[in-house]
Amino acid sequence: MVTIRLARHGAKKSPFYHITVADRSASRDGRFIERVGFYNPVAQGQAEVLRVDLERVDHWISTGAQPSEIVGKLVKKARKAASAGTAAAATVEAPAAADAE
Repeated sequence: MVTIRLARHGAKKSPFYHITVADRSASRDGRFIERVGFYNPVAQGQAEVLRVDLERVDHWISTGAQPSEIVGKLVKKARKAASAGTAAAATVEAPAAADAE
């Protein structure tokens, strides 16, 4: 069975995740079929937090791939961002840091 899940990359205490399509039996960070996006939970400034290729995600879901719970939430967020814009590959920018001045 094929699943769409997160693969952790990045350094200690600064995670970065690739959204990957992989066989369920493969290890978390191991062999994958295709990368369909990324999620950067510690993005700051103008850095992108989330980028998902929604066309490829739809393709894999239509062929029977099951998204993980977290990936399902991220895809939902990406669809919301894509409906506000017109891009097929949805991107979400990091929130601006508030200055205390």
